[in-house]
Parts: sequence; structure tokens; C-alpha cells
Amino acid sequence: MRVQASFGRSDAGRKEVGTQRRQGVHPALFYGMFAVLLAGNGLLGTAFLFSSDIQKLLSGQNDMVIEAYEDRIAQLRVEVDRLHSRSYAQAGDMNLQLQELAQQQEVLLEQHQLVRVLVDKAGELGIEAAGLAAGDGEETASLATINATGNPDVDATAAAVAQMMGETQFAMSSIAETATARTDSIVSELSGLGIRVELPSAQDGMGGPLLAAVGEGEISPTIDDANAVMAALVRYKAARDSIDMAPIHMPISGNFRQSSGFGNRSDPFSGGRAFHSGLDFAASKGTTVFSAGKGVVSFVGSKPGYGNVVEVTHATGLVTRYAHLSGFLSGEGQAVNTGTPIAKVGSTGRSTGPHLHFEVRDGDNAINPKVFLEAGKRLLALLG
Repeated sequence: MRVQASFGRSDAGRKEVGTQRRQGVHPALFYGMFAVLLAGNGLLGTAFLFSSDIQKLLSGQNDMVIEAYEDRIAQLRVEVDRLHSRSYAQAGDMNLQLQELAQQQEVLLEQHQLVRVLVDKAGELGIEAAGLAAGDGEETASLATINATGNPDVDATAAAVAQMMGETQFAMSSIAETATARTDSIVSELSGLGIRVELPSAQDGMGGPLLAAVGEGEISPTIDDANAVMAALVRYKAARDSIDMAPIHMPISGNFRQSSGFGNRSDPFSGGRAFHSGLDFAASKGTTVFSAGKGVVSFVGSKPGYGNVVEVTHATGLVTRYAHLSGFLSGEGQAVNTGTPIAKVGSTGRSTGPHLHFEVRDGDNAINPKVFLEAGKRLLALLG
């Protein structure tokens, strides 16, 4: 209403404004600059709408946040165009402000295009966007007010654009920080198990959301920031993929209980002290047994004391052994993933009842599987 009220001034007031405008900027120059800016905005809008990367739709919370944020950007673009379309450039300083505002708007659009790509990639890895305030449009709508000098509030519009630029920068930083923190946690957990995680270095070719440099001109700091975030996401993906390479997942599900632990115990047959090389999970005969990690089935058959056995060799060099089985669901040489059914619970070999005997072995040495399974639980909690 205040904008409309300003247009209702007397003819004398409009003549005075027109006189001041003619004294500040030649009409031909002003409208020429406006046409250039309008064409630039149109090209940017076309590139934004039809970019193949930007057209990827996000899902869940990330999608809702990005859509709401784009609404705010659209409102700001309308406001910036409105400032240019009004003949209020009364002096050189005002015209300079409008030029700077247009430049800030272009940077904001560039930032947001990069954020869309990064948020899409982060969403695929289970990282939610942070730092982008959805807003309700009220702060943008209020920008159309007239300041004390009778001009549109360019400063308020510039402040809103700067705020959103800060939000997109914070969103990129938060994605990188979350990815880096999760990567460090995964590396720490697996290193504690003696498993070395191979991560791509900053010098490795990793691709990213941007075109490769052609050796001419300066690279925008925003592009550098986006590439740093993408590098953090690539490293996190490599770390997350390494989780499946380690035998840290439960080999059984459903109704079961741990009936015996790793280490010295009272032997169920002799009653004397004996070393138990794995974990026992009591379950009904025929319960499905799963591979504890990605690997290759290296043995299917029978072993003295163990009865029917399946062994899986993992990329880390570790071997998992599943014993006392009643049946096989896999064959030697078969590639398996985490959770692939490989056998059925039984009571073959030296056994007093149906249960799964689970071992983790490094060569001839048996390692406590509980350490691996507990690390797996912590990593699954980290990944949500």
C-alpha cells in the first residue's frame, strides 16, 4: 500500500522527480542498461531452468527446503527487477547501487545452482541440507517499501540478497563438515579393527558439479568452495562403501540369543576349561545365516568339530566362518554382499543344539567377533 501511495503524488511532485532524473542519468543510457540487465537475467533464468543437474528433483526434507528457498530467490529477483524498472536512479550513487545489486544477484544464482547439485549428492549419501532458511516471504515482500528519501529501499534489498548468499555459503560448509566428520568416524572405527580405509586424495581426479578449468580467467571463490564440498562428499562415499567391505554386520536376524562368547569357557562336553574361538547364536534350525560383509565364498563343506561350514573371504583379508550349519545357500567362488543369505542354522559337528557359530579370522588367528559387531552397530547408528 505504501508503494501505491507513493505513485499517487501530485503532478508537481512527479515533475520534480522527473527533473531530478534527467539531471542524474540520460534516459537512453538508463534504459539501455536496463535492457542489458533484463536480457542477462533472462539468460540466467533459462540456464537455471534447463540445466540437467538442476532439473534433478530431490526427495524428503532436502526437496522441501530447496523449493522454499527458491521461492525466496524468485521473490528477490522480482524485487531487483522492480527496482531497475522504476525511474528512481536520481544520482550516480543510486545507479551504482543498482549495478552492485545486480552483480550480487548473479552471484546468488550461481551459488544456488551449485548448492542444488551438492544437496542432491549429499541427499544420496544420507546428509540433510542445513543452513537454508525456508522463510515465509514476508521479509521479501516488505522490501517494496519506500525509504525516507522517497526511493525504493535498495539497501534493504541488498541486505536480503547478502543474507541469502550467506545462507547458501553456510549450507555448503555444513555439508562439507558433516561429510568430513562422518568420514573421520568411519576411518577411526575401522582403523580400530586393523582395517585400513583407502580414500581418494585431494589430487585425485574426482569430477564434480563444475566444468574443468580451461586455464584462462580466474576461478570464482564459490566454485572453489563447491569443489571442496564435492571432494568431501566423494571421500565420505568411499569411506561409507568401505563399511560393507568389513565383516561388521550381524550374520543372523529374527529370534536368536547369544549363547556363548569368545574366549575361555567351560566346555559343554568335557566340563573343563577350553578356548572358544567365536560367538554362538542360539536359533531355530533352518534360520537363515547372512554374510557379515562383502566378499567371496571361499569354502563350503565340512570341517572336524565345526560340522557344515561356509567361509567368506573379505577384501580386507579377513575371513568369516559360519559353522554347525544344516544347509548351504551359497557355493564356492560366489560373490556375496552384506546380508546375502549363505546358509541355514543347524547342529552339525560338535554341537549340543541348533545354533550358529560365528568366527572372524586373520590367517590362523581367531579374533573376537564382538568387537567387529559392536563397531558395526555404532557405524549403522552414525549413518542413521
